[in-house]
Amino acid sequence: MLRHPHDPIGFEHQQQQLQEQQQQQQRVSDSSDNDLDGVVDEKRKVAAAAAAAAADPALGRQDGLGLDPLDKSSLSNRFKTFRGAFKYLHDLTPQQVDDFMASYKIYNLDWADEQQMVAALGPDYRQKVGECLKAYYGVMNHLCALGDVEKMYIPPFMDKRATVLENQLLYEREIARAIGLAKGDRVLDLGCGRGRVAAHMATATGARVTGINIDPNQIAQAREFNADRGLSNEFVVQDFNSLPLPFADESFDAFYQIQALSLCKDLPSLFKELYRVVRPGAKISLLDWVSLPAYDASNPEHAELMSRVKPLIGAVGTPTPQLLEKALEDAGFVVVRSENASQGGLQAPLIERVDVYFRAMRQIILGLVKVRVLPQHFKTLINRLCLDGEAFVKMDTMRLITTSYWVVAAKPE
Repeated sequence: MLRHPHDPIGFEHQQQQLQEQQQQQQRVSDSSDNDLDGVVDEKRKVAAAAAAAAADPALGRQDGLGLDPLDKSSLSNRFKTFRGAFKYLHDLTPQQVDDFMASYKIYNLDWADEQQMVAALGPDYRQKVGECLKAYYGVMNHLCALGDVEKMYIPPFMDKRATVLENQLLYEREIARAIGLAKGDRVLDLGCGRGRVAAHMATATGARVTGINIDPNQIAQAREFNADRGLSNEFVVQDFNSLPLPFADESFDAFYQIQALSLCKDLPSLFKELYRVVRPGAKISLLDWVSLPAYDASNPEHAELMSRVKPLIGAVGTPTPQLLEKALEDAGFVVVRSENASQGGLQAPLIERVDVYFRAMRQIILGLVKVRVLPQHFKTLINRLCLDGEAFVKMDTMRLITTSYWVVAAKPE
């Protein structure tokens, strides 16, 4: 768990714990007088627990996974979120559905092949990619909110006992530790989505987050969600392929991003911008999709799997760990960590959980569409969402790709 001298967590929870322990003492005292030795022993245990809680305010606040109430307080109300997402999807116009489905064409392309990009999208392909991303994420964020991936990322596999949501919280705690977030720090979140990760970072550490995202729909949700929690985080509509970023030099004490870099056309230029806007000594965290050394583009099976997985996860580029490291170092950063953040290097257990959930939901939705309780476009959306989950699991298990590759770097003092 993150700790710093300004940690706002603790006092109220400690008081509550002590009150519960006092009540427990009273219950013991009121028990049978014939078991005096047991009562005395119980009181000693309670007193020892109370003393330990007083010595360490964090004791008793963490669950078995190391998460505390502040971590979980950053989560949304699942029923409210599901209902809101469902209503939004229900009310989509035919044009929005068509634009969403058409947006998938960009995931059959790759930034590395500019000739292919121009042939498919025209000379203004960067603008076309941006338009497709807005159409895609404007719907996809609501589809994801029907399940446990409202934050729109499958996290590293941190703990086999934890749910998908808990694995997200555990990883986000690791980000905050790695980049040294503390109360009052200003941190930039690139590709901030619906602002849920930003809310967790701010709640857990006292830092102030500025999030940027290309999709106005998600930015509006991020602002509302954070404002409802009394957080002063800021959210800006910004395409990070349009540089420079709208921030002054050395504006931020830290930076993080989660699975957004495949959407970046020019990583070296973006990293130079990040170097400019963070202060000397700042650390940055990148979690992203990469192809691994075992992947062979000339292998027909590998290539076929890649063509199925890229649209599923919404990846345009296909970076490698080496490409990320080189671009960071060329920008001036020093790489301090470069590794797969998942236990054993595999995300497959979490990918399978998400896939099973949405496949079960798909059966329910298809049934409701069949009896005309839901509009026909729900069938189109859920069929597209559930396509090729098995391919994702297979590529991860074969260690051809991962979406949990973690790089931490620092700007020299």
